Amino acid sequence: MQYYNYIKALHLIFVITWFAGLFYIPRLFVYQIEAFHKPSPEKEILGKQLKMMARRLWTIITWPSAILATGFALRLIILMPSWLEQSWMQVKLGFVVLLIIYHIKTHLYYKQLQQDTVTKSSNFMRLWNEGATFILFAVVFLVILKSAFHWIFGVIGILVLGLLLMLGFKVYKHIRKRNPDA
Repeated sequence: MQYYNYIKALHLIFVITWFAGLFYIPRLFVYQIEAFHKPSPEKEILGKQLKMMARRLWTIITWPSAILATGFALRLIILMPSWLEQSWMQVKLGFVVLLIIYHIKTHLYYKQLQQDTVTKSSNFMRLWNEGATFILFAVVFLVILKSAFHWIFGVIGILVLGLLLMLGFKVYKHIRKRNPDA
């Protein structure tokens, strides 16, 4: 137990770096998809650079962070098995499973784009990018409030914020269509 706080700190650090990767990789996907539709030689130049950036982010930061965050979390659970009896922790672990599924699906998109296979639109990837945000909000509210119920208010708040942002995006897109210099 003397190393508990060190393990907890390392878990938190790697969760943060994992999320940093999950927040940025879909943005790179947006740029890759948009570059794919550009004329030569811009398509090839941008495509090569963006693939390299995505590869480095995914293999050097995101995957190792996911593995280390999970490893330290397992160690924390071994040290504090009573957590598994608490309802907030059970709900949190449900969101962790969703996060792992999100990570694996993002990995499939990564592999497709590394092979120049574009199956999704850049707008889809912009929306996909919000998946990690949703999970992060839910988990943070669960951990801070230690309640299996009150996290819902935080998630509802982020959904309302997301809807307002999408509405703002649509309004701005409409304004740009009418006035390209805006």
